[in-house]
Amino acid sequence: MTEFTVHTSEHFSALLQGFRRQAGLTQAEMAKRLGVTQQTLSAFERNAEKASAERLLEYLSILGVDLVLRQSQGKQPAASASDVEW
Repeated sequence: MTEFTVHTSEHFSALLQGFRRQAGLTQAEMAKRLGVTQQTLSAFERNAEKASAERLLEYLSILGVDLVLRQSQGKQPAASASDVEW
């Protein structure tokens, strides 16, 4: 299993497009599966950081891609988990 570390929104967008292409799906095909227009999907892929978590997880699920979050080693978090307001 290959893992990718994302540090910028541009990198994230490129990865999403790459996963879709690797799955052999065009934007039109992926849009149909998501129930959106091709134009909406194009905007989503260009600006993935602005998408809802729900839409992002649905997109990744269609492609069979897991989203894994982990704390970087050697870096201190900005706030502890108990400091985060949900």
